[in-house]
Order: sequence, then C-alpha cells, then structure tokens
Amino acid sequence: MTEKELVQGCIREDRACQQELFQRYAGKMLAVCLRYARHRMEAEDLLQDAFVKVFDNMARFEFKGSFEGWIRRIVINTALKNYSKKSFQQEQIGLDNQPEHALSPPVYDNLGAEHLLNLVNQLPDGYRVVFNLYAVEGYSHKEIGDMLGVQESTSRSQLVKARKMLQAMVLETQKVAI
Repeated sequence: MTEKELVQGCIREDRACQQELFQRYAGKMLAVCLRYARHRMEAEDLLQDAFVKVFDNMARFEFKGSFEGWIRRIVINTALKNYSKKSFQQEQIGLDNQPEHALSPPVYDNLGAEHLLNLVNQLPDGYRVVFNLYAVEGYSHKEIGDMLGVQESTSRSQLVKARKMLQAMVLETQKVAI
C-alpha cells in the first residue's frame, strides 16, 4: 500500500489503514517520545496522544513534504505541550562546580547510544527538552524559543548548561569505568 493510499484510507477511517499507519511509524515516533519523556510509560502515553492527533488531523496533510516529518512534528508538539503543563520549566540547577575542561575523545568511544540516551534522560526537563530540540531534532534557538515561549538567549543558556552537565556525567562515567 502506498503512503497516499494509506493516508486516504485513514481519512475514510478505515481501521486496517489506521493500524498499518501506526505499525509503520510507531517505533520511530516512540524513539522521539523517549527523548522527551522521563520514562517509557510517559513516552507511550505521549505516543498515543500524538497518534490520536495524527488521525484527527489526517485530512490536513497536503502531500507536500515528508509524511513522516509531518507526523514527527505532531509528536514533538505533543511532547512539548505535555512539557509545558509541568512545572519543570523554571528548574534551576547550580553548575558552579562543573568542570570547564574539554572531554578527551576516548571518553566518547566507550559510550553506547543507549547509555548516552540514559544520560540525556537524567538531565533536568528544561535542559533535556532544549538539548533534544537543538542537538537531535535540529531546530534553531529562535525556533526553540518560539516553541517554548522563551527568549532565544534562554534556549542558548539551557543548551550550554545541558552540555556542561552531560560532560560532567560522562566524566563521572569514565571515572567509574577506570
């Protein structure tokens, strides 16, 4: 079944098409949700909420651009809306005692993708959201500021703090490994 046939079937509310669409994209979109959620159950809830929105808004997809990208945008917006409902936005984490030196390349060699994702998930929510939007999704600080309702400089500051915190966690991981 082509993507266009699948979308048209979903617009007609054909259950088989809806199931096929979910099976095709749920795995990739769950990975996106996991980057914004604190745990798997929260990510699964985000995924479910996002797919409800995908199905509700299917008729708005105009076949301009990537369908997967359109779904990803809905998933990210759903995750951000969930984030904005929480009180974590005003988190303040002191980083005065964080090391300023650069990490040596061998430290990264020992990090697997899953371990790195676990470290990112340990970041405070504000840092984690900005880090994911900038470093993983590729949004600019201006776009992030608009999405989160903060100034561009706040996005930049959150990213710098997230990177410093990640560096400290990676260094700590390296110490434990030695």
